[in-house]
Amino acid sequence: MKKLIKVVGAIIENEHNEILCALRSPIMAIPNMWEFPGGKIEDNETLKEAIEREIKEELACDVEFIDIFNDNTHEYDNFIVNLITVRCRIITGTPAISEHSKLIWLHRDNLLSLKWAAADMKAVKQLLSEKV
Repeated sequence: MKKLIKVVGAIIENEHNEILCALRSPIMAIPNMWEFPGGKIEDNETLKEAIEREIKEELACDVEFIDIFNDNTHEYDNFIVNLITVRCRIITGTPAISEHSKLIWLHRDNLLSLKWAAADMKAVKQLLSEKV
């Protein structure tokens, strides 16, 4: 039986209506694919606590949880991911690379130019369908 992993991803938009996209490193599971930054939700951790902790650990900046954006489950070959994407805003600092290979800010109209991890695609498509 495949393991279910609960993950939270941050949709962070800047003042230019660009969204932060993170490229998974070659040594990570699902390597060299783009994703919304975030990570595993620990036992007894709320979404707010998880995303604020993960972004501090991964990007060395502080975010504020705004609301849930998308809740999607995707089955990969070796595991199942329940990815909950949440809207956040940066409150202090500037995102910096630690685990990922690259970070870019991209306007939503250009999101499909990247090769996204399959679990992130529903949130990407939902972003594209929004009117800004």
